Amino acid sequence: MCGISGEIRLDRGGRPDVAAVAAMCGRMADRGPDGHGVFAQGQVALGHQRLKIIDLSEAAQQPMVDPALGLAIVFNGCIYNHKELRRELEEAGFRFFSTGDTEVLLKAYKAWGDRFVERLNGMFAFAILERDSGRVLLGRDRLGIKPLYLAEVQGALRFASTLPALLAGGGVDTAIDPVALHHYMSFHAVVPAPRTILKGVRKLPPATLLAIEPDGRRTETRYWRVRYGPGPEDAGKTLADWQADVLACLRKAVRRRRVADVPVGVLLSGGLDSSLITGLLAEDGQAGLKTFSIGFETVGEERGDEFQYSDIVAERFGTDHHRLFVDSGRALPELAACVRAMAEPMVSHDNIGFFLLSREVAKHVKVVQSGQGADEVFGGYHWYPPLLDSGNAVADYARVFFDRDHAEMAAALNPGLLDGDHARAFVEERFAEQGADRPVDKALRLDTTVMLVDDPVKRVDNMTMASGLEARVPFLDHELVELAARIPAEFKVAEGGKHVLKEAAREVIPAAVINRPKGYFPVPALKYLRGPFLELVRDLATGGTARRRGLFQPGYVDRLLADPEAHITPLGGSKLWQIGLLEFWLQEHGL
Repeated sequence: MCGISGEIRLDRGGRPDVAAVAAMCGRMADRGPDGHGVFAQGQVALGHQRLKIIDLSEAAQQPMVDPALGLAIVFNGCIYNHKELRRELEEAGFRFFSTGDTEVLLKAYKAWGDRFVERLNGMFAFAILERDSGRVLLGRDRLGIKPLYLAEVQGALRFASTLPALLAGGGVDTAIDPVALHHYMSFHAVVPAPRTILKGVRKLPPATLLAIEPDGRRTETRYWRVRYGPGPEDAGKTLADWQADVLACLRKAVRRRRVADVPVGVLLSGGLDSSLITGLLAEDGQAGLKTFSIGFETVGEERGDEFQYSDIVAERFGTDHHRLFVDSGRALPELAACVRAMAEPMVSHDNIGFFLLSREVAKHVKVVQSGQGADEVFGGYHWYPPLLDSGNAVADYARVFFDRDHAEMAAALNPGLLDGDHARAFVEERFAEQGADRPVDKALRLDTTVMLVDDPVKRVDNMTMASGLEARVPFLDHELVELAARIPAEFKVAEGGKHVLKEAAREVIPAAVINRPKGYFPVPALKYLRGPFLELVRDLATGGTARRRGLFQPGYVDRLLADPEAHITPLGGSKLWQIGLLEFWLQEHGL
């Protein structure tokens, strides 16, 4: 887990700006506090910030250069099957100078070409440079767990693990992208790849390779797709059969993510997903397992912690458990640092929770497993059951998922920034793609491959890496995702959602955790804005900088400020916080 950056000159004879690459690296020092380096050759410069997880020696330092192969690489992530791939490559005659996974990528690329990514099980973003040809290959993992941002600057293409790192390199067009703004305000703050909120920054989509040839030609290839619905091999399978398959596949996913030369802990919320991961790690024999939970003060009727459930799990499996309680008085001063840690503006309340929890966890371990992804993969959300028999899937999905309809968007945004219902058009386009026939499967696919990537997964990556902590997400093991996609939707969405996962979990964790009401990571102070939180947002939304930026109509902002607790999105977020957070993010990044 690290931060990568680089510049590829597109003008013949141009020299990469090494100082800009070093500046981008410096902006990502939190992602990789254990080492750094810059390598330049020809028209390419590569930068790296290292967090030591596998092969703690300097032999695994990056940028990694293999003179014999004529290759150089910067890599962020973890390849869980690197030992198996290494054995296969050694049998093919390759010799290794390190014991980590980075060198495996170099040898695998040499052996198998661009399609080597299809052999990887893990999370990754990388750039590989061919010394002799000057060709560069950029790649991102199947589920987009590891980020990769791109920016066109004069005569060059730059890349980095975070958007703010690209800004540190200079020369980026920082104007607001109106289409992205529409997504942010309607599609639950999700801006789907390749867009970001800034016109001058794009992100490589998940499961995608981007090859840049020496003459500047570019080829983008999507190397993985998931198909929904049972296959011929699944005929006659019962719920019990699927439960057994899910548990076996999840056991393998959790075991894979133990691969490290440092201890691995768990972010234990007390929900089904993190509790099941904890149980499977204990079952797999991990001794001295450290678990971590966070809670906030209650606001009104909304409880701010789930300690009663995380305590059950910690006691059941004898973990070394750590509770972190945060009152709003402590959370408020940390909000600015949390917002600076966001690669993009992310409105979910629990960003501050993950940010503060990660800071505490990093004092004890450098790697954690986390339960993100189970709701999207196994159908845990309330909007899935109505889509089983939907006659208008796009409308039914939009009604429960979108933060605002198009009429409210017209009232909210500066008229010059509204030129279409982009979020709805995006959903229509994705729902029309082949590979998912039923409305509910279309929604599950969209949420798994788009919403999940640019909301929960990005949130965990940004907030953990701000403290030099690596987070691993076994529910996004691509083999588990492929298996879950084949399970009939009825087995997933029944009984309040994630039915097949809940039934499988009964073999591992206490029933009290499985049968509990569904919970979310609660940070009530950012949902029901009161006191100093409300004043902060008022200052952000109505201050001179926001007025000059002119993104929102003043009358709309005034209506939200007049009664903020009355303006809650269908998914339970504050519409006022959404506006305030965007302005907060822009200002914290000097925009």
